[in-house]
Amino acid sequence: MDVISAIKIRRSIRKFSERLVEDEKLQSILEAARLAPSAKNMQDWRFIVVRNNETRKKLAEVSQEWISSAPIIIVCCGTDPTGVMSCGQPRYTVDLSIATSFMILEATNQGLGTCWLGRFDEKAVKEILEIPEEVRVVTMFPLGYPAETPEPKPRKALDEIVSYDKY
Repeated sequence: MDVISAIKIRRSIRKFSERLVEDEKLQSILEAARLAPSAKNMQDWRFIVVRNNETRKKLAEVSQEWISSAPIIIVCCGTDPTGVMSCGQPRYTVDLSIATSFMILEATNQGLGTCWLGRFDEKAVKEILEIPEEVRVVTMFPLGYPAETPEPKPRKALDEIVSYDKY
């Protein structure tokens, strides 16, 4: 599958089958994150792969209940939240957004489903996973075989979101 095909077929999946994710597929997804670009190539990130059933249930309690149905939850953390790019953006949020996008697209390529999560209690997630206080949890996503096939959401036309040379 080429990248644009993965982008076109990717959907937010909120229902997962009980089928386990093969290790080689998981490793390919994690490799996509490892190869993602980061500001100054700092790679100030940590990805926590949560497979334990009880831990997934605890994460669901502090985020969204349905995520516990996925066999894996990946938690994406910024290990240096102090870095700021010269444009003023926090380095860790941009870097982890890129790495997470790469993982989600590779998951799609592998026939797996995901859903980017931004609604969670960061403090509670950190307590559950014993994440150091100075580390930030940017996002997390469930990973597994989809048990649903959502329809595509409407997208704006290019002329509504793109301009050339000026705003």
